[in-house]
Amino acid sequence: MYKILICDDEAKIRSLLAKYAKFEGNQVVEASNGMEAIDKVKNNDVDIIIMDIMMPELDGFSAVREIRKFSNVPVIMLSARGEEYDRIHGFEVGIDDYVTKPFSPKELMMRIDAVLKRSKPAAAIHDVYEIEQLKIDFTARKVLLDNVEIELAPKEYELLAYLVKHKGVAVTREALLSDVWGYDFFGDDRTLDTHIKLLRKHLGEKYAALIVTLRGIGYRFEG
Repeated sequence: MYKILICDDEAKIRSLLAKYAKFEGNQVVEASNGMEAIDKVKNNDVDIIIMDIMMPELDGFSAVREIRKFSNVPVIMLSARGEEYDRIHGFEVGIDDYVTKPFSPKELMMRIDAVLKRSKPAAAIHDVYEIEQLKIDFTARKVLLDNVEIELAPKEYELLAYLVKHKGVAVTREALLSDVWGYDFFGDDRTLDTHIKLLRKHLGEKYAALIVTLRGIGYRFEG
């Protein structure tokens, strides 16, 4: 199955998650703080990270930011808080999913499976979309603005790619959540809203305007 890094300063939470993960046939690596998590990722070929936010020595946000400098391993962040700021900040540093405590260990295992299924690379067919100074290289999974690559989180890129490939079409919120996040997505509409907000921020005012909000329906890319 998978090799899962569980990073949380609470030993009881690590033990509980490790129990469920091992029961389903997964391998587990544990870390009690952000610094230890960075070291474990460098020295272990892990498939996914379960990362708490509030930890001693180095918090989860900072740890993910450092890990993203050398690895694109998927990250699910745990938090005792559900504020929008924490969600946005988490997606900005590059997490793939966000879970608020208390949570169901079984549901978390299902989220792990869903994230890893979505992260599997598809067969590459060279395909590029360009409009003025905005270029999207679907094969390389790169977005360039004025020949400078924009750093997008995985879900931000997938959302943009989906909208562009359906340009001119009114895409419903339900279609975006099911096709971009998967039919087994457990979140809510706030996740989509957060990613649209971050995506527009990265694209800048001129190209953000290409993503048109259709009230009560969803979005349309007018490129």
